[in-house]
Amino acid sequence: MAVTDFSHKAFSEPEGEPERSLRDRLIPAMPGSALWGWVGPLLVALFGAVLRFVDLGRPKAVVFDETYYMKDAYSLLTWGVERVTVKDADKLILAGDSGAIWKQCAADKIGECASYVVHPPLGKWMIAAGEWMFGLNPFGWRAAAAFVGALSILIIARVARRMTRSTLLGCFAGLMLALDGLAFVLSRTALLDIFLMFWVLAGFACLIVDRDRARSRLVDWYETSTLSARGPYLGARPWRLAAGLCLGAACAVKWSGIFFLVAFAIMSMVWDMGARKAVGLRKPYAGAFEKDVPTGLLAMALVPAITYVASWAGWFANATGYGRNWSEATSQGPAYFVVKSIGSWIDYHLQVLGFHNQLDSTHPYLSEPWSWPLLLRPVAFFYEGRQNVCGVKDCSEAVLGVGTPVIWYGALAALIAMVAWYVSTRDWRAGAVLLAYLMGWLPWFYWAIADNRTMFLFYAAPMVPFMVLALTLAAGLIIGPSTASPSRRMVGAAITGAFALLALINFGWLYPVLAGEVIPYVDWNARMLFKSRWI
Repeated sequence: MAVTDFSHKAFSEPEGEPERSLRDRLIPAMPGSALWGWVGPLLVALFGAVLRFVDLGRPKAVVFDETYYMKDAYSLLTWGVERVTVKDADKLILAGDSGAIWKQCAADKIGECASYVVHPPLGKWMIAAGEWMFGLNPFGWRAAAAFVGALSILIIARVARRMTRSTLLGCFAGLMLALDGLAFVLSRTALLDIFLMFWVLAGFACLIVDRDRARSRLVDWYETSTLSARGPYLGARPWRLAAGLCLGAACAVKWSGIFFLVAFAIMSMVWDMGARKAVGLRKPYAGAFEKDVPTGLLAMALVPAITYVASWAGWFANATGYGRNWSEATSQGPAYFVVKSIGSWIDYHLQVLGFHNQLDSTHPYLSEPWSWPLLLRPVAFFYEGRQNVCGVKDCSEAVLGVGTPVIWYGALAALIAMVAWYVSTRDWRAGAVLLAYLMGWLPWFYWAIADNRTMFLFYAAPMVPFMVLALTLAAGLIIGPSTASPSRRMVGAAITGAFALLALINFGWLYPVLAGEVIPYVDWNARMLFKSRWI
């Protein structure tokens, strides 16, 4: 589980070392045991899964915006489209009478039952999968979020391992994501943001694998074929196709996935150009545009578009979707049906765009994007004061949507270090992490300035994996290269281990107010870091 050399520019040679082959420079070998490369990340993911699934049905209440998404999910499961629910749906669900929710709507005219929703369907379909398996109850509507939250830990551990060529650092990354408070809370809540985070991370992971696979093919060609100025075609590249599918799925959860899709598509093309240049081709950029861009557009434009449209299949197939205009679409034959259906779908999207651009209502837990990295305004997803149920008179049951401060403030320092590292070395890893982080953060400044849009800390969820990757790369720098002295590496490992221990302690301290445990009010109050902002 050796740590790769972090002290030099990517693929450069440590001083005094013999020059490496082209293959070693473009595709550094993965050190250590392949078995432990899976076992370690799987164990960390299992730890995170236990944290997320234990008492997942607590609190036994509808938490924050679950009131929208768990109902929409059950409606999709029942009819294939979102339908309005009756006024007392929450009470009926928690009382175990889910069937009564739909009686009034089913008795009305179907045109009056369509629900106007402002997010694409995929995230709600994923929530619906949990409801299908476990029922319409708090555990059921949170099960999918907990599953993808745990799976994200495995993915980031494997991604970090591939980026650093270190199983140890991969497990460190997985542990940091497992212990982050915001990722933890969203993994136990039926909101859409954890699904957005998952698909963005999965798309990024696929591109990291594709980068290695494409370079391997390029080196194979270089070693065995007649050389040319522009180089070879690199084939279908299934991992990039998978990335397009994942990023299309991210857009099908929330529209903000589009920023990651565009940025990652450009990043992948730049990697292709860099690989062809590193091989020594005389026309690397022309070769990339001729041989990589066409397949890149297929993977990162057409596949995401198809994925996004497919997520609306229930709306297209159902006469009762909001704005569907089914009777008009079916009035003049198949061709007119297709044209009118697409027109209705586009009109619906324009309405939703207007809604998002005009969403400026006040809320006690809204926050500006500049404040997110500092955790200045968390979101109280749930709070209930209770009496005489925790050993003292005044008790609190709370779910606070906040990141683990040790991780977030450490990541802020690591991101600054990534800027310095990228400026000095142009290391692709630092550049990729910074780009992804900024795509989850900077676009929100536009809406904050131009539209004064209502925003919350949990919108930062897609940034969290890349904060963790920044921490992981910084840990590699602290531990040092394999050529460093044993004392230097021992000190670096001790610092990294101490940080991980602090993160664990910090998460453990906050756990009762992240997981909805009933605790004395004074203990709840003691966990409010900035009382004027967290309460």
